Amino acid sequence: MVDVLVIGAGPAGISAAIYAKRAGANAIVLYNGESNLEKAHKIDNYYGFENGIDGKKLYENGIKQAKNLEIDVKEEEVFNIKKENEIFFIETENNEYEAKSVIIATGNKKLRPNIKGVLDFEGKGISYCAICDGFFYRKKDVVVIGSGKFAIKEADDLKNIANSVTILTNGGELVDNSDYKVDTRIIKEIHGENKVNSVEFEDGEEIKVDGVFIAIGEAGGTDFAKKMGVMLKGDSIIVDENMKTNIDGLYSCGNAAGGLLQVCKATYEGAKAGLSAFKYVKDNK
Repeated sequence: MVDVLVIGAGPAGISAAIYAKRAGANAIVLYNGESNLEKAHKIDNYYGFENGIDGKKLYENGIKQAKNLEIDVKEEEVFNIKKENEIFFIETENNEYEAKSVIIATGNKKLRPNIKGVLDFEGKGISYCAICDGFFYRKKDVVVIGSGKFAIKEADDLKNIANSVTILTNGGELVDNSDYKVDTRIIKEIHGENKVNSVEFEDGEEIKVDGVFIAIGEAGGTDFAKKMGVMLKGDSIIVDENMKTNIDGLYSCGNAAGGLLQVCKATYEGAKAGLSAFKYVKDNK
């Protein structure tokens, strides 16, 4: 059981953990995958670096700083978050953590594949959340687009609801063996009239489907938010002035919460979220 569990190790997540730790909280950081900060060749608009700094270096320095403060920073992919009896349960590949509060600082990961028809049928047979929408596909044939562990987890959430579940890797290789039917062909287009009715591959073959679930890469902030009933505005998590979502004990900061996508904003919001989460824990002992 930890006081504050942070998902994401970028500027927002690390700042949240540091401020929570210095306030007296027991904090842990879980992260996985590449950060957008690592892709920045040079950052020259962040305070204190007269000649700028490489984004990857800044990212790595942040993680080292947290570890030097004895914050447990673990590279583990988070699949699911749920809240029961005021406690959060966070599921990774090999572990399950319990936390009194959670901060989502995963950045704003765009999960839409570049496939014709995806935008046209969002909400009309295309979904990004198996737990949220699986109920509507009882005894029907569905596909999950993705090749990572997140895709397998979504398929797991659908297998006892749908008639059949097929994983479409869209040219990739599935990361793990699975009991599902897997098709690695590249997808050309998703077809339908008022709703999705088929998926066409580049070789011209079509398969009939009732629903398509998108699960590319790893779960992002909006994926966790949708599963938990967190309010969203587009691809961003809605938070108040204290970085709190509409769920008690659940906070978000940085790019996951939208707004100015800059390091300075992420560090400020991370600090605010870390302090707010610790205050919540302290006030609700």
